[in-house]
Amino acid sequence: MKPEHVETPLSPATPNAAHEVDQALPVVASLTSAWWTRSIAVLACVGAVGVGAMWFKLSGIQEQLARQSADTGSQAVEARLSAKQAEELARETAARLAVTDAKLSEVSLQRSQLEELMQSLSRSRDENLVVDIESAIRLAQQQSQLTGSVQPLLAALKSAEQRLTKVAQPRLAPVLRAVARDIERIKATAVTDTPSLLIKLDELVNAVDNLPLLNAVGGAAMDKPAPVKPESTWASAISASWWEHTLAGVWDDVRGLIRVSRVDRPEASLLAPDQSYFVRENLKLRILNVRLGLLARHFEVVRSDLNLVIRDLTQYFDTQNRQGQTTLALAREVLAQAKQTELPRVDDTLAALTTAAAGR
Repeated sequence: MKPEHVETPLSPATPNAAHEVDQALPVVASLTSAWWTRSIAVLACVGAVGVGAMWFKLSGIQEQLARQSADTGSQAVEARLSAKQAEELARETAARLAVTDAKLSEVSLQRSQLEELMQSLSRSRDENLVVDIESAIRLAQQQSQLTGSVQPLLAALKSAEQRLTKVAQPRLAPVLRAVARDIERIKATAVTDTPSLLIKLDELVNAVDNLPLLNAVGGAAMDKPAPVKPESTWASAISASWWEHTLAGVWDDVRGLIRVSRVDRPEASLLAPDQSYFVRENLKLRILNVRLGLLARHFEVVRSDLNLVIRDLTQYFDTQNRQGQTTLALAREVLAQAKQTELPRVDDTLAALTTAAAGR
């Protein structure tokens, strides 16, 4: 603390006071200098303490910075090592990834090739199936046109339906539906049964050999029933004389030699016995012509020849007995069944097979 300094007014009237003042001035100066000295010393001590504290603090900070620098250096070294290890690991991982990618691409390529191979095999199998079915149906269609029967075509369509059902390929489903429609249409169509007509024509040819002609007198006499003789009693037998019996026997013989009948068709009766063979053979040839026309699907020729066959049967052959009536009925039955009918076509199936073969 600064000493309080009280200034006292000087007056010339008091010399003692001046003298005292003069003596007090050095004391005051010494006190002031001592005070400044102490203040400076205090400030120096405080400065020294502050500098020491600052130095200590700086030393601590320097040590801390050194430790942090050392830690940072060690961490940097570890980081470089870790980075190097990470880089090596990344390189190794990249190499493994490249190898894995190469293997994956190779596996993908093999898988795609395998899928293409399987698709090509499946496509080849389906194409072979389509081609096989189409050729079988076309062959059956030609057989149906030649024979006039729908059985070969129907059998081929049923076989194709079974094979398509067994394969169960989605891309062949339209073909299966088309085959089913054609089968139903063929079953619902009424066509001429050519095989049965051919069998009937064969029976007609066989019947001509045993069919009696109208000029066969002996056969006609044999076919006629014998006249019923009146029953004789014992009284009439006793009363009849011997000459009556003799006359009755002669009359029976004469009546057997001469036969009187009505001739409606004289051309049959005027045939010579050696011409009967040619009549039968000519009739057989007409029936064979009917057979050929039926196979060739010429129904106009068939009906014309059948009319001639029926005319020859009624003109030259005996159609009054059972065998003649059966033969004539058989010929008329063939004539009634020999009608011009169009064979059903399988255009839907062939179109579906063409579409499937094209891959659409």
